[in-house]
Amino acid sequence: MIKNIFIKVLKSFYGVIIVLILWYILSAIIGTNMVPTPKMSIIELVRLLQNDFLYHILYSLYRILGSILISLVIGIPIGIILGRSNLVDKIISPAIYLLYPIPKIAFLPIFMVMFGIGDKSKIILMVTIIVFQILIVTRDAVKEIDKDILISAKVMKFNKFDTITKVILPSILPKVFSALRVSIGIAISALFFSENYATKYGIGYFIMNSWAMVDYKGMFAGVLALSIMSLIIFKIIDILEKKICSWI
Repeated sequence: MIKNIFIKVLKSFYGVIIVLILWYILSAIIGTNMVPTPKMSIIELVRLLQNDFLYHILYSLYRILGSILISLVIGIPIGIILGRSNLVDKIISPAIYLLYPIPKIAFLPIFMVMFGIGDKSKIILMVTIIVFQILIVTRDAVKEIDKDILISAKVMKFNKFDTITKVILPSILPKVFSALRVSIGIAISALFFSENYATKYGIGYFIMNSWAMVDYKGMFAGVLALSIMSLIIFKIIDILEKKICSWI
């Protein structure tokens, strides 16, 4: 029993162990002045958390979580409409295909001009990254639903609300969660970039400011904090998927 628990824990953290080993090797080769060891970075992160570094984390969390919620609220309903209506799909999909491949980070200057240099433009930037992924995956997932299942729902006299909540959503949610994982990784990269403009708080700002100040311990502590924050977000998504999609 204890052996099985140990193996399960080891499987969960073997990736972290590999990263730490490689980190130590890199630090030994380059030198701890430029690449602090994991231990030094963790100590620095703990020290920073006793000051105002927590505000940087909270601001970044607010931006990314807000972007996720807005993207889901927009992307899922529109995706369902596109999947259910061939006419609407033919009208809107060309515009989606035109905008989707464009690197969304290119829109940051435009968003800053249109919506200001504060949080609004940063959140809108991440929404444009996440929402397209959610929208397209939702549309395709709806189209892939077995027609016999939809016919059965009609036979059982499901209204539109019941059809969406009891048939369509359970069918598409696993794929939506997968799309969310993919898009969040890209969105966090864009968040890091956008937080270098017109802001005093955010992990991206803190990392680049530490680099400019030649504070490599602080820089690596910021990278570590960003990694931990991303890991927590992904774990939350995994937990929600297991709770909501308990049948898979």
